Amino acid sequence: MKRTIIYTFLFISGFVFSQQTLPEVLKKHNNEDIPYISVQELAMPKTDAILLDARELKEYEVSHLKDALYVGYNEFNLEHTVKNLNNKDQMIVVYCSLGIRSEDIAEQLQNKGYTNVYNLFGGIFEWKNKGFTVYDNNNNPTENVHAFSKEWSQWLLKGIKIYD
Repeated sequence: MKRTIIYTFLFISGFVFSQQTLPEVLKKHNNEDIPYISVQELAMPKTDAILLDARELKEYEVSHLKDALYVGYNEFNLEHTVKNLNNKDQMIVVYCSLGIRSEDIAEQLQNKGYTNVYNLFGGIFEWKNKGFTVYDNNNNPTENVHAFSKEWSQWLLKGIKIYD
């Protein structure tokens, strides 16, 4: 009986989770202290920003945005990161798979005095979903995108999902 209740709960939780939209998921997991930037706005030629990839190294090596600096999440080092940034007013866009981990990193930068920090709405998944190019570890265009997990990969609609 107990096992049946647990399985029922997990099934319903998974169903509810899978029915959420991306904005609902981000609202649930983020406090939205960092403003979002859309992939379309970031892709515009006039947008001049430093891109910081807040995923793990194995994810970054599979694919990342062109010229993005790997900063990581679990191993993120604020002091090391700020050495690569020129001034506190420059535009910085932090991204991850969807925009959850990147908000945490962006908040740390904001707390350090960086005033022009954005979180990429939908992260690299949304970037790829909108048809923009991602690059592999050799800076060659790739269709591969590290999908993080089976659960989170439901929001990656284009490209080839890589899990490890």
